[in-house]
Amino acid sequence: MNNNRKINKPFVIWFILFLALYMTVLFLVTSSAGSESVITIRGTDIPVSAFAGVFSSLANTLLIFMVVFFRKPGFITSIIIIISQLPFMVMDIVSGRSLSGLPGIFGNLFTIIAVIIVYRRNKKISEYRKIELEHANDRQLFSQHLFEQTATALVNAIDAKDEYSRGHSLRVAEYSERIARKLGKSSDECYKIYYAALLHDVGKIGIDDSIINKKGRLTPEEYEAIKQHTVIGNQILSWINEYPYLSIGAHYHHERYDGKGYPSQLKGEDIPEIARIISVADAYDAMTSNRSYRKSIPQQLVREEIIKGAGTQFDPAFATVMQELIDLDPEYRMRERNSVRQLAGRNELKCAEYMSSVSDGIQLTRSPVKIHLAHHPDGPSDMSPNVPSIILFDSLDGRIHTSEKEIADLNYFEYCVVRLDGTAEGTGARAIKTDIPGKEGDDVMPAESAVYDIEAVKCRDHVLISIKDGVKTANVTVALPDSSRFAFISLTGEHCLISDVMIETSDAVISDSNITRIADEISYIDSPEGDIPNVQIDGHRTAYSKGIMIENGVTFTFHSMSLPTARLVWHCPFVVIYSSSDGTVTGSDYREYAVLRFDGECYTGNAAAENELIVNRTYDFTGWNNWKKANKEGIDCTLSLSRIDNKIITLTENLGLSVKNTTSIKYGSDAIYAALTGDQCALTGIKISR
Repeated sequence: MNNNRKINKPFVIWFILFLALYMTVLFLVTSSAGSESVITIRGTDIPVSAFAGVFSSLANTLLIFMVVFFRKPGFITSIIIIISQLPFMVMDIVSGRSLSGLPGIFGNLFTIIAVIIVYRRNKKISEYRKIELEHANDRQLFSQHLFEQTATALVNAIDAKDEYSRGHSLRVAEYSERIARKLGKSSDECYKIYYAALLHDVGKIGIDDSIINKKGRLTPEEYEAIKQHTVIGNQILSWINEYPYLSIGAHYHHERYDGKGYPSQLKGEDIPEIARIISVADAYDAMTSNRSYRKSIPQQLVREEIIKGAGTQFDPAFATVMQELIDLDPEYRMRERNSVRQLAGRNELKCAEYMSSVSDGIQLTRSPVKIHLAHHPDGPSDMSPNVPSIILFDSLDGRIHTSEKEIADLNYFEYCVVRLDGTAEGTGARAIKTDIPGKEGDDVMPAESAVYDIEAVKCRDHVLISIKDGVKTANVTVALPDSSRFAFISLTGEHCLISDVMIETSDAVISDSNITRIADEISYIDSPEGDIPNVQIDGHRTAYSKGIMIENGVTFTFHSMSLPTARLVWHCPFVVIYSSSDGTVTGSDYREYAVLRFDGECYTGNAAAENELIVNRTYDFTGWNNWKKANKEGIDCTLSLSRIDNKIITLTENLGLSVKNTTSIKYGSDAIYAALTGDQCALTGIKISR
């Protein structure tokens, strides 16, 4: 039995009432049949027993109606009731030696026949309706399948025209649907948004190929021509009367929230919701895909652009959801996949000149990355064999860059190069140490090793790379410039083939004690403390200040400075509002109610609270670039939190950005705390006042 099957309460109630009515009538049959009373109607005496037949017919009619209204349960109940009565009726005839009970027996037999006929007829009708419903569903599924195939064909036709937008429409549809689901839309609404987004660029069919595929930026005249794809798309899709929502995405996805878009210059919520969702998804994919005039933009920079565009280009609510989706995608899977060279997907890397082929970067964390590979020399026979190399670096997009512009734009920084024979060199690291157990001095691993197993891990500002050739192990320790930097490794080589590559990340987490420190840790908080210790946050929420109970109200004043590696808007202080048994962020029973960033973002950790955020820009706000620059130089911050019953109001204003958040706590502990944290920033001189 399925214990999860839902019980239809109204059905049960009516069934019980109907059964109770039948039992009442049956009681009247028995009572009237044995009564010797007489009632007078218009001067005529009528025995009460004469009504027994009337009540009996009514009872049998009720049984028939039970079958009509309650189908199988009514049929089974009726048959059981009638059959259970027959033995008693037969016994009455035999014991009384009278045939007066025969009409009752024949009446019950007739009722049984009527019940069976009604039930079989109802069953036939139900089967017919089921078949009709299945046919209707099949027709609907066929129509839906035909629509989906037609939509896909149109999208393929669009993509065939534009060599730089292959897969663009499909990705925009997927991102739009994710935003819709994050907003709590129904499955039907998500379906409509998906297909409206899938066909949003259908109007490009009517734009000249030379404009769509032009290499480089468009002239003003060409830009005006391509803007017409919104109008053409609306004209094409408006003919599909059964799906009126399709034309909305095509027509309005280039409208801007500030009213400066096209073609109708709609503003704010005058822009249809579907179009506002597609707008942010469309912009995200455009930035994360290659174009004729530029390469794809790293996801972190895309996130920053979406923050900057909230309230101007994008609906702030939908921009916030897109930011959350980015935060939930640390491996950067939401992008144009065919533009990325994935070594793990190819299983080999053929290298001619040094760095002529380089794998994508593999990020190092506290969870060890394990790499297995085979090395085969692939050069002239008189050439000395070259072992593969590991490049240890940092960049916004996790890839190696060699041009000066890309190095500057993507913050590329190379720490060192580690050869798989154990030698290492580079000027970007503070220190490098190679340890080969059993070997002394410069004696390192032989170059002719053909199979390698590599394990690499990063703890704070140190990286440990262990290289095994099946006989020996080389442990290379690298001290990075500071703890806030990321670390990636890429494989390359010279005149060799790197094959049989397998890459996996361990579930284990390595502690700081597993790597022997070869350089002192760089600190940016060596300054006088306030009421609580200073805190250096090297990465996203990697450290927290002491938690302070909010009670009626509390004010934090402190100095904040973004770390040298900070480069994005949200590399700034945060405040976490939470509860826990010991008042710490790492305590048991931890429940998070809000995380408020000083750049004006707010997230709630779970359903235990609702947050209402208001962000205003004053005349002192001079743009995000100046905002980031000032944070790099260091600013004095004030953060006020007040509590009234279950509401906590958080206020801060810095560099022309006024942020107010109201946290309404639904359930949790009475003791609510606030702690400072952030991303790539140092907080010093923290003072608490009440």
